[in-house]
Amino acid sequence: MALLVQKYGGTSVASVERIGAVADRVARSRAAGHRVAVVVSAMSGETDRLLGLASAIRHPPRGRELDTLLASGEQASIGLLAMALEARGCPACSYTGAQVPIRTDSSYNRARILEIDAARLRAELDAGRVVVVAGFQGVDETGSITTLGRGGSDTTGVALAVALGADECQIYTDVDGVYTADPRVEPNARRLDRLTFEEMLELASLGAKVLQIRAMEFASKYRVPLRVLSSFEDGPGTMIVPEEENGMEQPLISGVAFTRDEAKITIHRVPDRPGVAFRLLEDIAASNIEVDMIVQNVAPEHVETDFTFTVNRADYERARELVNPVAAELGAERVTGDPHIVKLSLVGVGMRSHAGIASRMFAALARENVNIQMISTSEIKISVVVDERYLELGVRALHEAFELHQG
Repeated sequence: MALLVQKYGGTSVASVERIGAVADRVARSRAAGHRVAVVVSAMSGETDRLLGLASAIRHPPRGRELDTLLASGEQASIGLLAMALEARGCPACSYTGAQVPIRTDSSYNRARILEIDAARLRAELDAGRVVVVAGFQGVDETGSITTLGRGGSDTTGVALAVALGADECQIYTDVDGVYTADPRVEPNARRLDRLTFEEMLELASLGAKVLQIRAMEFASKYRVPLRVLSSFEDGPGTMIVPEEENGMEQPLISGVAFTRDEAKITIHRVPDRPGVAFRLLEDIAASNIEVDMIVQNVAPEHVETDFTFTVNRADYERARELVNPVAAELGAERVTGDPHIVKLSLVGVGMRSHAGIASRMFAALARENVNIQMISTSEIKISVVVDERYLELGVRALHEAFELHQG
């Protein structure tokens, strides 16, 4: 039988009753002959509660002591789940990230996993016990507790599957798989049976909230088979595999993704010469503000250009503050911005072998009078920026135009 790593998110362990339901599911997997390692998040809302307490002491909270505090949420979850398993006659033992140990760097609040010593866990599994491991956390070389950042339990689950050589990493969430679009926006969205790593990585980076992007990068690098499942109902979920293992002709488009919290900044008529783009973004990069899309338009007769880039909406005001003096120093005409934009994206490995996807996408949006402000492409993705009021209309128009409701 298989060695499985099952990861359960905060909503799956949000109450004693839900923890009991998770224990039932894990016990059934073990009764079927599988060896099972479980990774759990803190109970839903617990991390926010702890952050609130920390903020009341120091704002903004940060650093080593914050990680010590936040890690306690997962510690409660693993203890409760291990107790629930034992109560069902299923031998179990719980481990914090430090006890495994999951070794990380010392970037508190956003640490990265360096290695996992899985020897103790293997011994427990060989002895017939279920191991329950705290997600989201690890320990650095000084012995200090670290956390991996929001959504880090997904990364823990995938990394543990790599360390144990698991046959499958099962990510249990509050949805029953990955859909062609967000069902809350597009009622006709369809659950996908299979996706490639590359497609899921693009979808995660473009706003799909099912899996954390770092977890997908880890899975893709080490080729860990992933399955997204619901912890509330039985079903096959969505399998995520390397492209060559898909075994079927790829659909043209696999899904429509969107990002709500976007903002754009335009520097008008800045000199078009080497080093200007670097200078415009230098201070923004130094402030750890992530820039997404960049467009530069050149008007040769003026030897000037309009330079536009997008950032997360939460970083918009700070980015404006940083770029304004630089634009003035470079002699730009003015700086404008718009914090009310969204990004719509099509993703599909089938794009590689089909022409005309972009024109079909643009035509679908044009029929709905949705104006495109920016465009970005890759081998398996096309993204456009539009006004935020067109988000739902744009998603539905693209979903229909590419017939994603059909299996």
